[in-house]
Amino acid sequence: MTCAACVARVEKKLNRVDGVSATVNLATGLARISHPPEVGVDLLVSTVERAGYTAQLPSPPLATGDEDEGGEDDGRERLVITAVLAVPVLLLSMVPALQFDYWQWLCFTLAGPVVVWSSSPFHARALSGLRHATATMDTLVSLGVIASYLWSVYALYFGGAGDPGMRMPFSWLPSAEGGTAHLYLEAAVGVPLFVLAGRYLEARAKRGTGSALRALAELGAKDVELKGSGERISVSALRTGQEFMVRPGEKAATDGVVTEGSSALDLSLVTGESTPVEVGPGFRVVGGAVNSGGLLVVRATAVGADTQLARITRLVTDAQAGKARIQRLADAVAGVFVPSIVTVAACVLGFWLGAGADPEAAVTAAVAVLVVACPCALGLATPTAFLAATGHGARLGVLIKDPGALERLRQVDSAVFDKTGTLTTGRMTLVETVVAEGRDATDVLRLAGAVEYGSEHPVGRALVAAARRQAGGEPLPETAGFRAVRGEGVHGRVEGREISVRSPRAARPLPDTLHEGLLRAEEAGHTAVVVEIDSRPVALLAVGDTLRPSSGAAVTKLKRLGIEPILVTGDGSAAAQAVARELGITTVHAGVSPEGKSELVASLRAEGRQVAVIGDGVNDAAALASADLGIAMGSGTDAAIGAADITLVREDMAAVVDAVLLTRRTLATIRANLVWAFGYNVVTVPLAATGWLNPMFAALAMSASSVLVVGNSLRLRADGPRPRRRPQAARRVPGRSAVRRGSDDLSLR
Repeated sequence: MTCAACVARVEKKLNRVDGVSATVNLATGLARISHPPEVGVDLLVSTVERAGYTAQLPSPPLATGDEDEGGEDDGRERLVITAVLAVPVLLLSMVPALQFDYWQWLCFTLAGPVVVWSSSPFHARALSGLRHATATMDTLVSLGVIASYLWSVYALYFGGAGDPGMRMPFSWLPSAEGGTAHLYLEAAVGVPLFVLAGRYLEARAKRGTGSALRALAELGAKDVELKGSGERISVSALRTGQEFMVRPGEKAATDGVVTEGSSALDLSLVTGESTPVEVGPGFRVVGGAVNSGGLLVVRATAVGADTQLARITRLVTDAQAGKARIQRLADAVAGVFVPSIVTVAACVLGFWLGAGADPEAAVTAAVAVLVVACPCALGLATPTAFLAATGHGARLGVLIKDPGALERLRQVDSAVFDKTGTLTTGRMTLVETVVAEGRDATDVLRLAGAVEYGSEHPVGRALVAAARRQAGGEPLPETAGFRAVRGEGVHGRVEGREISVRSPRAARPLPDTLHEGLLRAEEAGHTAVVVEIDSRPVALLAVGDTLRPSSGAAVTKLKRLGIEPILVTGDGSAAAQAVARELGITTVHAGVSPEGKSELVASLRAEGRQVAVIGDGVNDAAALASADLGIAMGSGTDAAIGAADITLVREDMAAVVDAVLLTRRTLATIRANLVWAFGYNVVTVPLAATGWLNPMFAALAMSASSVLVVGNSLRLRADGPRPRRRPQAARRVPGRSAVRRGSDDLSLR
């Protein structure tokens, strides 16, 4: 495919097949097709072939990149040979001082291979379109080259331009002097030269916009060393449950859990976070993460298509194969553009001849109309911008499922936030320790952590983690006679003393110091437990969720962008209000069920609001699916990610702001591209039709228009938000179903 007219034709043919819904993307060369089971890939491929094109199932991203490189080399070779032949023709035709006797015949000799061999791809595709009763950009180029060359043949043999003393002055306007027919060999060679150069630069630019997929494909390790064997095997042979080694400087071969060793992992290539993450036994590892420190032994928990890196790659691929609503309009215009231009050129030729103008001027104007028109810019204006935006979004940790999500995000005016796991980390942490008079806080926490060691309760895990941090690597004391009482707490003997960590009870009054701490915890929404030693209350420990370090700044920036933040949570009112106060959120809905979240979203939309929901849990899935736009945390559940339109791989609420800013820049870029694409044709076609544009300059302008559109889209990769460093410290705050349709991609050529 070479222009938006090709896109329109392929889509039209595919959508005529019963039950098939297809969208074709010019920038990626992919068709996304939803089809019933009885419609196989062979039928889809044959349908594309009947439209005059070829198709196949797409290769993996890395292989696709290699194919693109090969195609790019072939284009460069043709371009270089064309330049060697065409440049002398251009110089001799445009610089009268260089012209000598019979110079025109030398130019004629050099122009022949350019018209025949260099332009053969245009001629071949034009003939293919003719056989299928369609016209594309190649039709215009082929007609322009042939018309310019044939007119030059007529001028040389019958118009007096072949005389030895013939000289041709330079002019950017078409002209003929002294009754001698004007040569258009410079247009015959300039049109293919500039179009080939433009498409070569365009291909390189489009390759740059699609670099995200190649970068993702190259992230994964190629082989892995199994534990104990010492042999290295291909990553594709690795199976779930096997343990493998990750040495310093190596990439983790796949997703897994650390079983031995400790180190720091660099996740910047996968999530955009530049600060290394400390890991040890029990910590999860993401495939593609680089080991910055010691030796790790990892047990594989996911391989192949189930890994996080593979899911990210699929999301980016899906986004880049999609098509936005605004692009459908541009493609619809481009579908009738080429036949309209051919009609205009024929009318221009007839008008000039009918008005008694010189035949040369009539042919020149018609050729200029054919050459200057550019449906390529229309076809590339939107997909290249989305291609660059989705690739840059992946680098920022923002994965966009389809281009339509960017359009909807631009219109959002209300952001509904879940609390736990979204604005907060979802991990309980010790936030306050209150001890009775005469007691040592360090000793109390050590004993509480020891007895909670056998507990699986989130509060217990938080206390154990705090005790371990305090111990600085020293082991906690042994616990004897451990027992857990449902709804009450845990008990055990540590260092000869009976230790209990239990919920506060009204029947057991607390000392004044501990009672005051309990009131503070309840007001703030913390979860409080009482530590007893030999049945005497000695301390109160308050545990709460941890606010994501970036949540406050993200909420503030969203307000500045005109988006109202709304907090919706299933937690109690005290915890919700405490988080809202900390973040500056004024609208709070606490104690809301999953169904209630969906109803709230529906009521907001009924008020005319454009609603985005940001969540991470199964309880958020319905709200995510019912909102105008769903944004899921990458650390969330599969149900939430499946229901969302955007996934934040980076556990950083600043990614929401990055997504909004990226959206606004992308849509501004698209508007600029479309204004240029439409405006260029509106201005240049009349100039060519009225004889104010030489065909050679028309070819230069046409090629430049496509390159300018792609180059403008590339700015999305260079400008805008950058991957951020994760803040080192966290603030403490109070605690605490998707249906998939079958689809296939086709790679179009």
